[in-house]
Amino acid sequence: MGIIEDLKMQYKIGGITQRLIYWNVACFLVSLVFFYQFSLGSFNFPGWLALSTEPSNFIIKPWTFLTYAFFHNGFFHLLFNMVILNFASSLFLTFFTQKQYLGLYILSAVFAGFAFVLSYFLLNINASIVGASAAIMAILVAVTTYQPLMQIRMMLIGTIKLWHITAVILILDLMQFKLDNTGGHISHLSGAFFGFLFVKLLQNGIDLSKVVSSVISFFTGLFKKSASTPFKKVHKNYSGPVEKTNSKIVTKSRSQQQIDEILDKISQSGYDSLTKEEKEFLFKAGK
Repeated sequence: MGIIEDLKMQYKIGGITQRLIYWNVACFLVSLVFFYQFSLGSFNFPGWLALSTEPSNFIIKPWTFLTYAFFHNGFFHLLFNMVILNFASSLFLTFFTQKQYLGLYILSAVFAGFAFVLSYFLLNINASIVGASAAIMAILVAVTTYQPLMQIRMMLIGTIKLWHITAVILILDLMQFKLDNTGGHISHLSGAFFGFLFVKLLQNGIDLSKVVSSVISFFTGLFKKSASTPFKKVHKNYSGPVEKTNSKIVTKSRSQQQIDEILDKISQSGYDSLTKEEKEFLFKAGK
């Protein structure tokens, strides 16, 4: 299989973190083609993607409260965010579900977007923003709120507590608050606050992610093709025991067993450890 097939397979078998990273990278590549001005060396995101503080823009384009969180203003902006996202996500998913993860990512991005727009509106400043930093901060702070004393082993540093890492990142945001990218730092801190609030509400039995799950389920149901089978009236005379054939069940169980063995191999040694035949089998099974 080629590179494209490998990427498709990793997207299919990968979790929600890998899919979000794929989406962020894909959006960056699209923006690099269509919105990067090589003569100026900067991005020029259109008003229907970036979140603007101009009321005439965000009122008629409310989706920008979410789309801004999938675009980045440069390669290093993307790289740093994806590294932190991968780190924070692996910790978050140790304690919470993928639905809660996706719900937190979306809700925190929207919340931070509103905070950014409101603060700049009060300051009478017009600006726009892109980046997943607010949602990533929400995920990091959420898991830190839940398990602040978790031991994290850092290269060249040693073992430190999770809250130390989060505190350093938050302090750096506060130190740069008035120096550069004030709007970005407002959204970062707003996302951090939402992550804290999300976990505290969850501990009290209120799961905000259910709102996102319900909306996604609703739209998924609209576009999902319902399998319609014609109604058949069948008359049977049960005069004796009926011999059952289980050939399909046996075939299915063998296939599932092979899939489980391959997935176990991936979890232990990684996707690259698979043979060509195993990759092809897993790709066909995922169709």
